[in-house]
Amino acid sequence: MSEAVPFQRARRPEQVEARRAAIFAAARETLSGRSVRAVTLRDLAEGAGVAKSHVLRYFDSREAVFLELLIEDWAAWLDAVAARIEADAGPRRLAALLVETLAARPVLCDLFAAMSAELEANVALPTARAFKRRAYGYNTRLAELAGAAAPLTQAAGIAFARALVATVAGLWPFANPNEIVATASAELGNRLGPNRFEAELRGIVTALLIGFGAHGAGDPISDPGDAPATG
Repeated sequence: MSEAVPFQRARRPEQVEARRAAIFAAARETLSGRSVRAVTLRDLAEGAGVAKSHVLRYFDSREAVFLELLIEDWAAWLDAVAARIEADAGPRRLAALLVETLAARPVLCDLFAAMSAELEANVALPTARAFKRRAYGYNTRLAELAGAAAPLTQAAGIAFARALVATVAGLWPFANPNEIVATASAELGNRLGPNRFEAELRGIVTALLIGFGAHGAGDPISDPGDAPATG
């Protein structure tokens, strides 16, 4: 945790950016070994060495900070996929690559899980608008990457990209429950955890790629505002 320092309001653009960067770095640090839902605005402020009110001078809410972190990690994941993807790899090899690179990014998976139900629920319209446009762009990029490897039509690729994010968002908290739920599940012989997440996600993603490849999808999204709550 950073030591609190006397706050002086940033007035020049570079000062504003420096303040935002400090808060952003604190957000990433607080997520080391913790879930998004466990990190409070106070945690972010203490990590950046400022008061809670000062965080809100540069982000409209705690959730806005994490949406920005999600955008950064989403882009980095797509870059990693693009660097390793092979044309005409087929659905099974593509699914393996997508799942391997996602499982290596637990913070991104956790942010996907928190996105619709939590992070998008408490942001201002400009923040929401900017985030949804970026999310739509990332889904489009993944659709293009998957379409060259699976292959998929443009409409099917976008539908797959949206379904993948929704699947990660739903499966991640299921595979990473709190201690009480994990104990109850173990008593019933239901072992959860990262290995379960990766194995189940690979099967679902493979099925999605085969299904969309065989049957296509509906009309492609024409308006970024039409993107679902999952991105």
